[in-house]
Amino acid sequence: MTFSSLIGQPQAVELLRQAVKSNRVAPAYLFVGADGVGRSLAARCFMELLFTDAHDNTDVVRTKLQKDNHPDVLWVQPTYQYQGQRLTAAEAAAKGLKRKAPPVIRLEQIREITEFLSRPPLEAPRHVVVVEQAETMAEAAANALLKTLEEPGQATLILIAPSPESILPTLVSRCQRIPFYRLDTATMAEILTRTGHQEILQHPAVLSIAGGSPGEAIAAYQQLQAIPPELLQAVTKVPQNYRQALELARDIDKALDTEAQLWLVDYLQQSYWLRWHQPQMIKLLEQARKSLLCYAQPRLVWECTFIQLCQVASPGTRASIQ
Repeated sequence: MTFSSLIGQPQAVELLRQAVKSNRVAPAYLFVGADGVGRSLAARCFMELLFTDAHDNTDVVRTKLQKDNHPDVLWVQPTYQYQGQRLTAAEAAAKGLKRKAPPVIRLEQIREITEFLSRPPLEAPRHVVVVEQAETMAEAAANALLKTLEEPGQATLILIAPSPESILPTLVSRCQRIPFYRLDTATMAEILTRTGHQEILQHPAVLSIAGGSPGEAIAAYQQLQAIPPELLQAVTKVPQNYRQALELARDIDKALDTEAQLWLVDYLQQSYWLRWHQPQMIKLLEQARKSLLCYAQPRLVWECTFIQLCQVASPGTRASIQ
């Protein structure tokens, strides 16, 4: 029952179960696959299986893991540096901080892993260290982690990354690879329904953005709900004239930060393609994404994009959505 909450990843479950059953747990694992398909959940299930002993303490172990207060677990996430503090993406969002660069795994965090592993486990037979988004490690941090992987002691390390190519080959060579796959439509529907997110199934563009990842579908739907309804209704229409294009660009720049605008590009690409199947519209939006990533003035980016959309959209296209 330990892996009952992990749906759609039978190969990963079997590999991890057999490792414990045969008492051949590797010192390091690399969980590879898209965001939101169950890699972090699998890590928690695996720890539960590793830590459960013959004294029927499954509930105690599960509770500690759920509350992130197990003394033999260290969960490492990418962080921002802010006023001398390291903040995860969730902590930065809670403080209302808007950062242009993405969070990263820092050298100091790798040193904390080394210090954590220098003492013996307190309750479990081994330490477990989980490094989320391992692909965000700079070379210095990755090289420091390599030394730990070579001599982990009484520990198992789990690196979570989108692909083996996204991290240093020397790290990959020291890990047992556990693959995670994007899910089919039926499994997606089952997970979203089971977790109370069945309303997402009514939004084809959101599902298209997710591409078989329940986690990405939930995150995309939450982002969709954060956009003001009036703006969302306006932006899914092709402007009929240049004035509408300029007004819409102004409203987007005023209401959304850069991160939300980048997500909006993804949403409009999927939405426009599902409606009209015009490659030129998708190319214009892709150019808008590149400009936003280069820190161009957002309002100007959207003004140019919508004006060009006015020019490429046929009268029939504009009429079909009005």
